[in-house]
Amino acid sequence: VCGVRRAAGSRAQMQTTEFKGMALDRVPRKVGIVGYGRLGQSLVSHLLTQGPELGLELVFVWNRDAGRMAGSVPPSLQLQNLAALGERHPDVVVEVAHPKIIQESGAEILRYANLLVGSPSALGDQATERQLLEASHRWGHAVFVARGALWGAEDITRLDEAGGLQSLRVTMATHPDGFRLEGPLAMMRSTGPRAVLYEGPVRGLCPHAPRNSNTMAAAALAAPSLGFDRVIGVLVADFSLKNVHVVDVELSGPPGPTGRTFAVHTHRENPAEPGAVTGSATVTTFWRSLVGCCQLPSKPGIHLC
Repeated sequence: VCGVRRAAGSRAQMQTTEFKGMALDRVPRKVGIVGYGRLGQSLVSHLLTQGPELGLELVFVWNRDAGRMAGSVPPSLQLQNLAALGERHPDVVVEVAHPKIIQESGAEILRYANLLVGSPSALGDQATERQLLEASHRWGHAVFVARGALWGAEDITRLDEAGGLQSLRVTMATHPDGFRLEGPLAMMRSTGPRAVLYEGPVRGLCPHAPRNSNTMAAAALAAPSLGFDRVIGVLVADFSLKNVHVVDVELSGPPGPTGRTFAVHTHRENPAEPGAVTGSATVTTFWRSLVGCCQLPSKPGIHLC
């Protein structure tokens, strides 16, 4: 469930066994998937093969390019018009497409179902975050945010709630082919084997690296006292990291009685196919987030999962 961490490399079979007992006496939860890229394809496969024994029923799959679903998604599950998702009566809609989907359709989705956000960089836009919160409270549905590649999310939140979080910095490094940059960042060229493309508030990075800032956005949501304006994001292009995404999380708290400052530094190496936006372990983590949020009540607000 949400709030429980396991080793990133746990096998799908072990996860299924762990969750199986949770849903035996529950009415099946109806799940819709928005986006059919690598992550969406993995979730659809899991739902079709493991969903029934976990009490999860796939009721639709939508993709901007509907042709991509041909031959792999049963025609009865293909949703041609996202605006018609209410006709499928989903309990949870999972976005794994692009932040623009959340910005354009997130509030409307909440009219019909809980929403699991796979592109939390969308919430770096204050108007989008406000719209989601308003819709969540209006319709009584929850906004869940997948933690993705963020390690130690619960610890960050606990420290923040206790008033002990003073700084938080998230660095994401990978080969330049793994970036999908927009605006001025798309024009930047590395002048050496390793280059810092951005260093500053996460809010400033999200619009220009919407698919590469999700871990940083999740950190900003995990630490609301700092938020998108005070959590620092660093994006690094490193030509030596051809098949791995490296995420460093550094945080500090107040000094103790001796004057020494509390500090934590985690270093996460996530195997990834060359040029891939999503690392292998993140795909596994997202499935766990989906299963976990389906066990939780529909509580208005934004919740990391």
